[in-house]
Amino acid sequence: MEKQIVNPPSLARPVGFSHGIAVTGGRLIFLAGQTGSDAGGRIIAPGDIVAQYEQILYNFRVVVEVAGGKMQDITKLNIFVRDRDDYLAHLKQLGQAHRLFFGAYYPAMALFEISRFFQDEALIEIEGMAVVDH
Repeated sequence: MEKQIVNPPSLARPVGFSHGIAVTGGRLIFLAGQTGSDAGGRIIAPGDIVAQYEQILYNFRVVVEVAGGKMQDITKLNIFVRDRDDYLAHLKQLGQAHRLFFGAYYPAMALFEISRFFQDEALIEIEGMAVVDH
């Protein structure tokens, strides 16, 4: 599998994401929306967006590794937050959590503020895609 980060110089310099990722070969894995839920389905750390983000990335790592991949095989993430300002207020800590799971790799990403999640205690939900070697 070959993966190429695509950050055209004619676009704004991306910070914390990649504009695009071109992939040839590999198997496409669709990652269902994950909240900060533990193995029992309970939201961990109500009120703590950083802890919930870390749990989501842990959940993704489990899914991707079972599919035969690694976190750097995740190519696209859609991040949904209840409060954009809360997300921005914790950007530094969220970045530290990101690097724990991804290192210096940044998938293509989008951020959306929404009014409600299925679980009332959820502050963040993320869905995505990964491409893993055959």
